[in-house]
Amino acid sequence: MSNTSYDALLHALLDSWDRNNTILVNLLHAIPAGALDLQPMPTSPSIGGLFMHMHYCRLIFVHEDAPDVATPMPDGEWRTERDRVQIAQWLSESARTVRAAVICRLQAGRQMEQHYDHPILLLQHMIWHEGYHHGQIKLALKLAGQPFDDEDIGPKTWDVWMRKT
Repeated sequence: MSNTSYDALLHALLDSWDRNNTILVNLLHAIPAGALDLQPMPTSPSIGGLFMHMHYCRLIFVHEDAPDVATPMPDGEWRTERDRVQIAQWLSESARTVRAAVICRLQAGRQMEQHYDHPILLLQHMIWHEGYHHGQIKLALKLAGQPFDDEDIGPKTWDVWMRKT
């Protein structure tokens, strides 16, 4: 693969990660007021807890797989947080940390330390993981009688994936 093709592929992969974070932050801001505490079942994490879990997972995987670029870990994986602006900031920071870990390992030609044969697999795992929780969040809202209107949420989520730049 030529350097130009490699660079274009890497750009597309990193762009998909950036779009994934944009979608997650858009979803966070679309959650109805007071709904961050909703749980689909009494033993389930809250919607706010799911956002904090995703932030935590991003950082723990970087900590374990690319400790050279790791940032401090938050206190608690499922902690309660209700400040959307703060959660959005943390998600953007952890997205940049994952991005930096992938770029650093690619540039060094190194595998990840524990979990992945190739740094790109970290991105793919995180996108899959966060898509799974995205669905849980939407289901929790639906079960609580507060579903999103597809015409309203679509431009903030699905359309971000399909938008040409």
